[in-house]
Amino acid sequence: MIFYDELEIRSVDERVAAQSRALREILATLQGREADLDRADQVQTIEDLPKLPVFRKSGLSSRQTQTPPFGGMLVSNSTHVFQSPGPIYEPGRASRDWGRLGRFLHAAGIGAGDIVQNCFSYHLTPAGMMFDSAAQAIGAMVLPAGTGQTDLQVRAAKDVKCTAYAGTPDYLKIILDRADELGVMLHFKRAVVGGGALFASLRQEYAARGILCLQNYATADLGNVAYETDAQDGMIVDEHVIVEIVTPGTGNPVEAGQVGEIVVTCLNPDYPLIRFATGDMSAVLPGQSPCGRTNMRIKGWMGRADQATKIKGMFVRPEQVAEIVVRHPEVKKVRVVVTRQGEKDEVSVLIESEKKHLAHYRESVSAILKLNIAVEVVAPDSLPNDGKIIDDQRVYDA
Repeated sequence: MIFYDELEIRSVDERVAAQSRALREILATLQGREADLDRADQVQTIEDLPKLPVFRKSGLSSRQTQTPPFGGMLVSNSTHVFQSPGPIYEPGRASRDWGRLGRFLHAAGIGAGDIVQNCFSYHLTPAGMMFDSAAQAIGAMVLPAGTGQTDLQVRAAKDVKCTAYAGTPDYLKIILDRADELGVMLHFKRAVVGGGALFASLRQEYAARGILCLQNYATADLGNVAYETDAQDGMIVDEHVIVEIVTPGTGNPVEAGQVGEIVVTCLNPDYPLIRFATGDMSAVLPGQSPCGRTNMRIKGWMGRADQATKIKGMFVRPEQVAEIVVRHPEVKKVRVVVTRQGEKDEVSVLIESEKKHLAHYRESVSAILKLNIAVEVVAPDSLPNDGKIIDDQRVYDA
């Protein structure tokens, strides 16, 4: 097997040492200009990252509102400005694989001699440019197709003989189905997708057509975070980011294998983001990938961490629920369960603890959530490992 580079097969110690060194250099640059990083001198290795606060996208948005376009963040060597919904602005380049997606395309078997039909948008948002730059980095040719105009997409794919597709998971099916209707034979053998869920049935349909379809996890702010390989056994974390899985609403790492929020530190010196909370959920997979790459694996996207829910006219947010754990270190996990009986909300707070301090827990729950609701102490490890802090089971009529 030919790897993208030797970084993919480093030992754990080599990777930790290199990433820790890069992290210290970035933090030294940021100190003095980022008030939230006043404790950065306490961070010597990547294991020290939880000493720093989590930086949320809402914070980035508010900073950009005050100081457009980039909120006063450190940005260098950027040639483009992109705009994502919000709006939120991201710096970038149309070259040098700014989003680091070349590694993903290489893992999918795309390279020199391939022609990539890039159906990600080139308009305002960065995905189109990211995949375009990635294809250039691995020596592939690009058809900058963008979105829409399916008949023209089919015609171009046929005439150019595109061998690979980049875009959302479902749009490739639209192109293939339309080609079938038109009696046109296409040449796709590989597909790299993102920006939406790749359902198993859809992946299988592509496989039946002779197309290997792999997905990655990326954001407009961070670029590539993790990607699938032909092993299709979880997602390998990119070599230039540090991924933590934390309890939603906190910066506290979860126990191994537990579902939590993805927090990413991007080691891009041109646009470093420290402990950037994505709002997405995942979990770390044990062991090493069968593909031979040695970096950490995550399960992929497992839902959203933003579980804010209105209960009895009051919003309850994950960070409020997490405060119960902060006040009571012996508590392993907390879950707010919301149901509806008749016309009334029914709420209970389930607390995993070996101690039965029910009255004490009730007092904390009432003070933190500002609601008088039922509290139940349950055995450790009895709550589901799905990352949910607020489980809203109410069903409303359409």
